[in-house]
Amino acid sequence: MISKQLSKELNIKPQQSEAVIKLIDDGNTIPFIARYRKEATGSLDDTVLRKFNERLNYLRNLESRKETIIESIKEQGKLTSTLKDSINKALTLVELEDLYLPYKKKRATRASKARDKGLGPLSEIILDQDIKEPVENIAKDFLNDKVKTIKDAIKGAMDIIAEDIAENAKFRKRIRDDTYKNGDISIKAKDENVESEYEMYYDYDESIYDITPHRILAINRGEKEGILKIKIDTDDDEIKQYIANHTIKPNKYTDEIIEDSIDDSYKRLIKPAIERDIRSILKEEAEDKSIKVFSKNLEQLLLTSPIENKTVLGWDPAFRTGCKIAIVDPTGKVLDHCVIYPTEPQNKVKESKETISKLIRKYNVDLIALGNGTASRESEQIIADMIKEYNLNCQYVIVSEAGASVYSASKLADKEFPDYDVGARSAISIARRLQDPLAELVKIDPKSIGVGQYQHDMNQKKLNESLSEVVEKVVNNVGVNLNTASPALLSYVSGISNTVAGNIVKYREENGEFSSRKELKKVKKLGPKTFEQCAGFTKVPNSKNPLDNTTVHPESYKATEKLLKQLGYSLEDIGREDLKLDNLDYKELSSELGIGEITLKDIVKELKKPGRDPRDEMPEPILRNDVLEMKDLKEGMILKGTVRNVVDFGAFVDIGVHQDGLVHISELVEDQFVKHPLDIVSVGDIVDVRVLSVDLNRNRINLSMII
Repeated sequence: MISKQLSKELNIKPQQSEAVIKLIDDGNTIPFIARYRKEATGSLDDTVLRKFNERLNYLRNLESRKETIIESIKEQGKLTSTLKDSINKALTLVELEDLYLPYKKKRATRASKARDKGLGPLSEIILDQDIKEPVENIAKDFLNDKVKTIKDAIKGAMDIIAEDIAENAKFRKRIRDDTYKNGDISIKAKDENVESEYEMYYDYDESIYDITPHRILAINRGEKEGILKIKIDTDDDEIKQYIANHTIKPNKYTDEIIEDSIDDSYKRLIKPAIERDIRSILKEEAEDKSIKVFSKNLEQLLLTSPIENKTVLGWDPAFRTGCKIAIVDPTGKVLDHCVIYPTEPQNKVKESKETISKLIRKYNVDLIALGNGTASRESEQIIADMIKEYNLNCQYVIVSEAGASVYSASKLADKEFPDYDVGARSAISIARRLQDPLAELVKIDPKSIGVGQYQHDMNQKKLNESLSEVVEKVVNNVGVNLNTASPALLSYVSGISNTVAGNIVKYREENGEFSSRKELKKVKKLGPKTFEQCAGFTKVPNSKNPLDNTTVHPESYKATEKLLKQLGYSLEDIGREDLKLDNLDYKELSSELGIGEITLKDIVKELKKPGRDPRDEMPEPILRNDVLEMKDLKEGMILKGTVRNVVDFGAFVDIGVHQDGLVHISELVEDQFVKHPLDIVSVGDIVDVRVLSVDLNRNRINLSMII
């Protein structure tokens, strides 16, 4: 049943669905399935497989919950075949909980207290609406020690009726759906005289159906901070009429009682519950959409093109404590480090320039990676002046230092650089993230990397899982060098746990560099299954077998060697530009080699470009040698910039003035509606922009994009 539902939801064939479930249940990771089990899945990609896995877990939890609920109702002696059938047909947890609500154990309510007084049968008589005399006459029979008056008896019966109406699954679903489609969300200020960042919401109304995710997260935060008050507006009379139409049968003795019960049920029970449901739905939808944007931004950032074979000087700017400097060679090895004080309050500009210029010449520094934090603007001016004054053959790059301080104070940094203080570690991190952004950024909590929006207001478990999946996807897509990868990087490789990642590095330290992929089998706690999952995503550039530096899985080595032999080549020919690998008969070859056509095509593709790094296709960072300040900006000026963050309402672009400019969604493409900025730009894109306006007082720059 689950397999069929997933097949329908994701528009894939039933056999694909069954194959993926089996692969997941057999302990295979998503990256492994996506790359090396295409024959079984019909080439389903990573994105579809992760959605499949997410829905598989949800549906399995749903089935488990159904079993629990059915057993609970059965124990109460209230399970009917109709109810059981409705439960089994429920497609969501919300729908399932609606059905379970009348049978769920809950705290004492007005209705439960009335039932305890023996008024349940009276409520049933009234709700049947088949009486031929005043309700008061019937209520007399229900007076007892706990029910002293007829009025109390009727009131208790009405409480039961109100709760029965409120717990009607059909009513709740219809009212919830109707409210979501036709209701409005109304926001007011608790105190209009208080200044805050939420002033645009002090008297704000919008359709629930149309409100954007970033607004939901913003007003939720404003409510949490005690600045805003929020309510859901809908047509109450229409909803009550709907309930009445499906509840009341004409009877002069019961009409008024049931109408009053409906009114009470809606105001006291249904409306607050539906409002909570709607708020929860909106929050979850906003979180999901924002997490998707965050994840996409993170993926693009991690795929930033590395700058290879360059000696880099990392500059972590600051005022009082001085600017921390670290120089790393092309492999990331630290060559030197120091602290200079060119900024306030010391202002040792001349001494700092002399110190840095000497270091640049001594180590043949190619690039300066300048962090964009406090004192960055002042440091940039000093760097630009120094390059000119000392005629230095180097350029500088503004690097986001988001998370660098978090990393530098972490246990990981302490273990990696035990002999360096926090400041030096931060400068090292800034330099290294220019050389190899992926290798450095995986050491930092993804939430601290600076490409999200309202991330602290989201479901943290869901956010962490999603961001971890993104890092896992990118790391496995790029691959890792077994002889240089850190434990942090290795821990994201398919099948490798934190413990095994540590063991790989320990083995490397004790035995020297890995000479082949198969040597991984000697690592403690790295068994056959883990080797199967991880081997294809690791690379050993110095291996005697060139396939160890490709994405070809060891399970396909024999077939690959046989293929090369049939074509008149050997392993040593891998990477040659004149390899003739076009116009192959894949159907015949796959039969001869005993492998699938899809796998064979992937092997041939890799043989054409062995060890290809997908990041090579990404734009390189903008290199600078002169400074531009915000006051230099003029309306109409055209500049080149780097997209630093993408949010629901636009994109923030670094144009080199330490204050990212905003390209509003309406300015991304001229005379064209844009559904979401991610449809046009991604983090890391190099774009041309026009300055629309500059507000020096508010530190704001408005831009439009030129395409």
